[in-house]
Amino acid sequence: MMIEKVFTQFPLLHSSSLLLKKIETSHVEELFAIYDNTKVFEFCGIIPKHNYQTVQKMIEHFERDFKKKSRIKWGIFEASQSEKLVGIIEAMDFNQKVNMVTIGYYLAEDFWGKGIATKAVEMVVNYLLEEVQVNRIQAEVMPLNGPSKKVLLKNGFIKEGLLRQATLWSGKGVVDLEIYGLLKEDYVDYVNHSKD
Repeated sequence: MMIEKVFTQFPLLHSSSLLLKKIETSHVEELFAIYDNTKVFEFCGIIPKHNYQTVQKMIEHFERDFKKKSRIKWGIFEASQSEKLVGIIEAMDFNQKVNMVTIGYYLAEDFWGKGIATKAVEMVVNYLLEEVQVNRIQAEVMPLNGPSKKVLLKNGFIKEGLLRQATLWSGKGVVDLEIYGLLKEDYVDYVNHSKD
């Protein structure tokens, strides 16, 4: 894993439809709209934030986590002239011993069901496996979160199992989590098959 690739300079990822980049203080209105919506975090271990100042401070926390090399949060922006912030995708728990990282993502409610999360995950997976040389990417999903599971499966992840009552998630208590994993070798097979 070439972790310095991630944390030396904030990586900018782009496709024809999306731009994944750093969240700045100028995006606080759009960020607040995401965090203020309880529905967005129904299946996440994140508590919604209904205070504007709290959300403002969170942008500093994103920066602090990046500087500590513990977590990177990309803003998911539409690659249009307005460059609207529509969600967040993050990579965390960089385990260099086993060359593994965990990802998570969430979108503003107005942008659900449009393939945005699927594309953002594809972009981050590609970056982590190809450029950062990660061997394993995993994601933890609550069993009822069908849309999130579909996003992972569309990107070649494999459901590896259920961790029963294994994690304490903020605002949810002790929860079951399904584990989805993608190895570099799976990804190579997946990419080759999707070209057929």
